[in-house]
Amino acid sequence: MRIAIVTVSDSATLGIRDDTTGPLLKQLALDEFQAEVETALVPDEKLLIESALTDLCDRNDVIITTGGTGLAPRDVTPEATLAVIDKRCGGIETALHVYGLQKTPMAALSRLVVGVRFKTLIVNLPGSKGGVKDGWEVLRPLLPHAVKLIRNEDDGSFHAKMACCLNFNPLFRPPLRHHPRRKTSSRLTDLPTDYATVPYN
Repeated sequence: MRIAIVTVSDSATLGIRDDTTGPLLKQLALDEFQAEVETALVPDEKLLIESALTDLCDRNDVIITTGGTGLAPRDVTPEATLAVIDKRCGGIETALHVYGLQKTPMAALSRLVVGVRFKTLIVNLPGSKGGVKDGWEVLRPLLPHAVKLIRNEDDGSFHAKMACCLNFNPLFRPPLRHHPRRKTSSRLTDLPTDYATVPYN
């Protein structure tokens, strides 16, 4: 898997502060996938971000940006991403928001976008180390299968395994069904708990 990490930050580009989230994402990707990782640093300029994304799409399966997703006037990473993607991935966006909100209400202020350009998945993450770590927990189980789907290399084995082993990540568990005549609640399906965890997609 080829992954590009793009840090979007005026201050880091000018050398006013160190880029901390880009190196963190790079290390997470290397540790998890032993991936080929490329990095880039760009200022909060919409056209420059668009240019970086389109260039990196030519040689990467996944691009993860960090920074520029908030409400400040210079936060334009989502707009730049929307300008270059062909289709939007609302499910991954929702998963990132839901997981982030479990950690802090400030996650609601993120305007992150996830989408596909040609055969590359582009994901926006916040510019904080906490936001990056939380986002990676959501992305980590999804990226390999997402890349296969985008490449049209899915052979159906993942979904077959998922149908047999529904011990999902807690983030994606189905809602509890309450039985009026019972004092306890149960999941919609009663399944063994010793299956390997399979993320929902």
